[in-house]
Amino acid sequence: MSRRRFTSRKFPFETALFWCWIALLIWAPIPLGSNRPWFWGPLEAGVFVLMAAWLVLYALGRLEISDAVRNAKWFIAALGLWLVWQGLFLVPLPTDWVASLSPMAHRMHAAAQALTGRVGTMTLSVDPAASQASFLLGLTYVLTFILMLLLVNSRERVKTFGFALVFWAFLLSIYAILAHLTGFHHVWFGYDFPHAPHALATYPNRNHFAGLLEMTLAIGIGLLIAGLRDVTIKNWKDFAKRTMEWVLSPKMRLRLMLCVMVIALVSTRSRMGNSAFFASLAIAGVIGIVLSRYATRATVILLVSLIAIDLFIVGSWFGVEKLANRLEQTTIVTTQGKAEESMEQRQEAAMYGLDLIKDYPVFGSGPGTWYVAYPKYRGPDIVKFFDYAHNDFVQFAAE
Repeated sequence: MSRRRFTSRKFPFETALFWCWIALLIWAPIPLGSNRPWFWGPLEAGVFVLMAAWLVLYALGRLEISDAVRNAKWFIAALGLWLVWQGLFLVPLPTDWVASLSPMAHRMHAAAQALTGRVGTMTLSVDPAASQASFLLGLTYVLTFILMLLLVNSRERVKTFGFALVFWAFLLSIYAILAHLTGFHHVWFGYDFPHAPHALATYPNRNHFAGLLEMTLAIGIGLLIAGLRDVTIKNWKDFAKRTMEWVLSPKMRLRLMLCVMVIALVSTRSRMGNSAFFASLAIAGVIGIVLSRYATRATVILLVSLIAIDLFIVGSWFGVEKLANRLEQTTIVTTQGKAEESMEQRQEAAMYGLDLIKDYPVFGSGPGTWYVAYPKYRGPDIVKFFDYAHNDFVQFAAE
């Protein structure tokens, strides 16, 4: 937190950038979760424009660097080195260099040059265009981190930013639940959205929507914990008074929003999305209570109620048993001769990726090139196209 107090009167331009930053993050989930090239492009452009605007205002002396950025300088430097590493895959190199550093990449480029008749330099990436897209995404993530530290630079702004994201996720959850319960079916940005099987909101992939809910639920829980305080109750009259104050307080409205978001999370039927949220809630809650010097009784009650009310009561009304059945069914289920995608199939796809790692042991095939390099290594039992490994460890090592 900066030692100087940032006020809208002193830094009106920064306030405008702060609200533009919130608007950009609110926009991100609307067009298919910004998970398509033609939608993550505008998101990247928005981040670049906001960063450029901040730098111009800083050069004109209208803004100041927050202490949060100064305290994170070594971490930002590490992210910068990571970007440099990704950039190395885009540098044209002599063919003999590539042959020494990554023999398999040299073979891939040589085969492509033989087909096209073009001879020249090569890159360590087997698909420079995919690696360039990955580099731009990585740069966007790093600038996103820096913008957060620059613009969300006071306690008031942290609360405003958190409430804005939670409230937007709450609205998306209402839409997702209603569309799911009514079996709404429509086309959104050219993609078919059958909401009946599971809650989707504006995401074509239910797991991605579950990921949004995981993050915003964590922010909402943090806001609840930040507003907790222990009070001494002397008698039943005092208890009734405190209860009414709590029911009518903004914290109760936030708690109800979190309940709706949990309903949407359960309705996604996302196995890992739900498992990750409730496991992290329980594990982080226990660690926080054990290690924190300020773990109050109210904090303990809140964490227990989150698990008990949200999972066992709310979840049971909105299909938690269907989610439990999906968690049990981790093998390929054959229905009328048609194999359905399952966790086991994803695991097998990742296992074949180990052979890819052996062929690219030092540098990998290049950031974002899994979908190009992997088809050569998949077995005959993998019939679907995997543009991702569904295993971060395997994909990071391979690329």
